[in-house]
Amino acid sequence: MANLITLARTLLAFLVVAMLHVRTTQVYLAAVGLTLALIWMDALDGYVARVRREASTFGAVADILGDRIVEMTYWILFAVFGWVPVWVAILVSARGIVVDGLRAIALQRGLTAFGATSMMASPLGRLLVSSRASRAAYGIGKALAFCLVILLFTPGVLAPVGGALHTATYAVVYGTVFLCLIRGAPVLIEARRLL
Repeated sequence: MANLITLARTLLAFLVVAMLHVRTTQVYLAAVGLTLALIWMDALDGYVARVRREASTFGAVADILGDRIVEMTYWILFAVFGWVPVWVAILVSARGIVVDGLRAIALQRGLTAFGATSMMASPLGRLLVSSRASRAAYGIGKALAFCLVILLFTPGVLAPVGGALHTATYAVVYGTVFLCLIRGAPVLIEARRLL
């Protein structure tokens, strides 16, 4: 069940991409709703796996892959549309690829990204990377960033809201990118012992 939720949220990201090519207010607002749903599903799949005792190495890897597909899909689409600078998509994508590559090496040694067998050995690494608070903060940051960017470019929305939405959107975007990099740094540092 948890893996089906992961698959569904990944596919929903592609549906949002298609929706954002239909430039109407109603479709964009529906895309915001779907974006919130698929970010919520990211938390739901882990919860379902724990409650139903379906947690597995495959499920954990599938969850991370789903996260990357969703994350990169949004940032790349936003960059293609000119809604965020290209460097945002490049930086987030590169960070994801490098971190996941290092996690693959750790997995070969029996270490996981999260949980009791996490590759994070230091308390700071566990706090920034593995803790539920950090993961939730990053998930909320992505949800806000994705939704605000879509709202910023929703036909008919910018006129009544004006510069406040623009300022808030890019503050959240850059804050989320910063959090992405901060959460990736401990993986780079702690992976040295595995190489």
